Amino acid sequence: MKKQTTKKLAAEHAKPLAESRLSEAETAEKKNKIYSAWSPRPSAVSAVRKDVVVIGLGNILLSDEGVGVHIVRQLSNQSAEGETSPLGGQDKFPNTDFIEAGAAGMNLLHLIANRKKAVIIDCAKMGEKPGTIRRFTAEEVVSVKHLTHFSLHEVDILQVLNLSKQLGECPAEVVFFGIEPESLGPGQKLSNTLSAKIDSYIAAVCEELH
Repeated sequence: MKKQTTKKLAAEHAKPLAESRLSEAETAEKKNKIYSAWSPRPSAVSAVRKDVVVIGLGNILLSDEGVGVHIVRQLSNQSAEGETSPLGGQDKFPNTDFIEAGAAGMNLLHLIANRKKAVIIDCAKMGEKPGTIRRFTAEEVVSVKHLTHFSLHEVDILQVLNLSKQLGECPAEVVFFGIEPESLGPGQKLSNTLSAKIDSYIAAVCEELH
């Protein structure tokens, strides 16, 4: 009788433990799906890591906030299809990865790891006329600190760069292109001001890559 009671108690304790472990597994699976949904587009990342990476940051659902993503998308299309660039000629950038990163957060650490050069494009509050584009080095960004995505989901982009340096994985050259927005309201299209200048933005990035 005592042995049966002990087995019964053990079984009763084992059931909630098993349910708890199942619940933890289901929760982990849900988290993985969420993280996957926020990861950069897989098609934009090549199987072989290239020396140079161009990363577009921003939310394309908030008009000019997504200008970095729009620029990288067009550059990627030009590279893949061999379209004529604003600079003239066939611009394929064989040594460059183009990544639409959205709000990359800590994933930016992986995207720039062990590259020779990283070019990051983003909407930037610089107090300039809407549509203005400015180029910054990492050192200049430290003193200016105006890029809207300096807090990528609570992750400071400069902290990401510092961590990358500590790991010995930071690119030798990191360049930022900031573009002053005109509209940050809901909408998937750029404002007329930025849309009219998109070719000049692409030309500036192309010049940086040549």
